[in-house]
Amino acid sequence: MRETRPALPIAAGARRPGMTWIPGGAFRMGSDHHYAEEAPARDARVDGFWIDTAPVTNRQFARFVRETGWTTFAEIAPNPADYPGAPRESLVAGSLVFTPPAGPVPLDNPGGWWRYAAGADWRHPLGPESGLAGLWEHPVVHVAWSDVEAYAVWAGADLPTEAEWEFAARGGLTDTEFAWGDELSPKGWLMANTWQGGFPHQSLKPNGRFRTSKVGSFPANGYGLSDMIGNVWEWTRDGWSAPSPTASPCCGDSFDPDAPTIARKVLKGGSHLCAPTYCRRYRPAARHAQSIDSCTSHIGFRCAIRP
Repeated sequence: MRETRPALPIAAGARRPGMTWIPGGAFRMGSDHHYAEEAPARDARVDGFWIDTAPVTNRQFARFVRETGWTTFAEIAPNPADYPGAPRESLVAGSLVFTPPAGPVPLDNPGGWWRYAAGADWRHPLGPESGLAGLWEHPVVHVAWSDVEAYAVWAGADLPTEAEWEFAARGGLTDTEFAWGDELSPKGWLMANTWQGGFPHQSLKPNGRFRTSKVGSFPANGYGLSDMIGNVWEWTRDGWSAPSPTASPCCGDSFDPDAPTIARKVLKGGSHLCAPTYCRRYRPAARHAQSIDSCTSHIGFRCAIRP
């Protein structure tokens, strides 16, 4: 049974466990120097708000599921009526899982590293034989829009808007490429969980890791927020407003103009799959379109509260 709780009004000065107060203000949103969907750079302003200091973890999401009995989108077999023409045998519960190939593959075909895994969901991030051992403090993944909305209502919160998210990610800096300055790796330091090595087959991270990291493993930004860049893409409240979704299908949601129209939301922050040679979306201004009826092994979220 799916159950949610009403949102509660929160005073601006109230201390919120696990959240950080962002004072708000004016800033320059977007960029004219990278992907077309980020342009134009423009003046924006946000009021003060609370935001989760880190992405929602598997441990936190498990409490939500335990208290509400929520069944996530990835755990429910698709309704054939929603996907006319799709083979019945392919309409099984599951989610997209990043699967590194054995060697280099053409970068114009995301099928070289994405696979739809039956039985993959937030409890089983790599498929039915996997589990959450050692991952309780990692960001929850395989969550679709309906899942993050339900969690936010249960938590008495909301999803941040794109402007709120970007303002918070910048950490008080203005006109810098990254959340920490203008160098991707200042003095050789890795500032976020992004791709290291040859994408999508080679990982130069310790022990050849390809996936998420424990939240807070990398330096926080100027507001004390962790993982605003890299680790997992994060859902925002805003619908996608550009003429078409991003041209680079690095995130498992390539745009098909002949497919049924499905609402899309803006993702922010990039993920552990963002690579200098393929997807340079590990910046506050970067954005990506994600259909609300989809989830993957590299998309998570955090909540916000507006007083």
